[in-house]
Amino acid sequence: MLPLSSSNSSLSIARMMFRYVIGAMLLMGMVAKGFRFGVDAVSMNYYIMSCPMIDGIVRDAVSRALQDDPTLAGPLLRMHFHDCWIQGCDASILIDSTKDNTAEKDSPGNLSLRGYELIDNIKDELEDQCPGVVSCADIIAMAARDAVFLSGGPIYEIPKGRKDGRRSKIEDTINLPFPTFNSSELIRVFGQRGFTVQDMVALSGAHTLGVARCASFNNRLSKFDNTHEVDPSLDANFASTLTKTCSAGDKAEQPFDASRNDFDNLYFHALQNKAGLLTSDQTLFDSPRTRGFVNGYAMNEALFFMDFQRAMVKMSLLDVKEGAKGEVRRDCRKIN
Repeated sequence: MLPLSSSNSSLSIARMMFRYVIGAMLLMGMVAKGFRFGVDAVSMNYYIMSCPMIDGIVRDAVSRALQDDPTLAGPLLRMHFHDCWIQGCDASILIDSTKDNTAEKDSPGNLSLRGYELIDNIKDELEDQCPGVVSCADIIAMAARDAVFLSGGPIYEIPKGRKDGRRSKIEDTINLPFPTFNSSELIRVFGQRGFTVQDMVALSGAHTLGVARCASFNNRLSKFDNTHEVDPSLDANFASTLTKTCSAGDKAEQPFDASRNDFDNLYFHALQNKAGLLTSDQTLFDSPRTRGFVNGYAMNEALFFMDFQRAMVKMSLLDVKEGAKGEVRRDCRKIN
């Protein structure tokens, strides 16, 4: 979605204006309803005096990175989710393992994440401009936000002021949602963190960006539930495509939908066509409790954008560290 040809410039400008309007509607809705973030230490203007150029620095860096590698948007968005889901949005995903501790990033569920070097580069630039001020946790959240917008998704603002955590242990990642979860399991684990069923389906729409490795879905291709050779919820032609992809091994990658680098609603169309990649994807259409949301988002991209950005703001505030409970790391890869 980044390169814009002159022939499509009018359509691109119109689409961008539409995305700005959606973002503005969300903010006005928050104000009208007296929306509270529920975390005293964060605010939209947290860095307005201490580092006023932060948004431009982050967005320019993410833009340059996506120009070089448009496939990076999905991993940046997943990094934010995987960070927030474990111990809250505290940049624990960035900490490197040591001889005495295996960190979150080396968990099997996190090995496909990318973008650590980009976060390092942004941190270095911010340290030059505003030393000791901007947390790595805020950088992850902002990079994910900008990756969504620069890939064609909605623009939304997030509160800032998260502190970085001091814990990162591989055993904590057992709490990440499994790709084999059905809708009931997804509803349960998301509900435990305060998300509604609608929030969960909207956040699942993040899979409109990126890929999954065969190790995450090849269970659907053979000896499925000891009854079927192939998951019966898979379209036969799509199953053949996946089988061919996975003949290259567990690390082979398959896009979640036909537009892997564009943030749109094609993911939900794929679910309607029995072409959800993971069990945890296709279950959203197969389950009566979630199918209505899938159909709604497939029919109305603006509705998806609105609900997604609202759910992302909510997710970005999971278990935020405040005061002495956190720190601003000098190096995102290690505790001060």
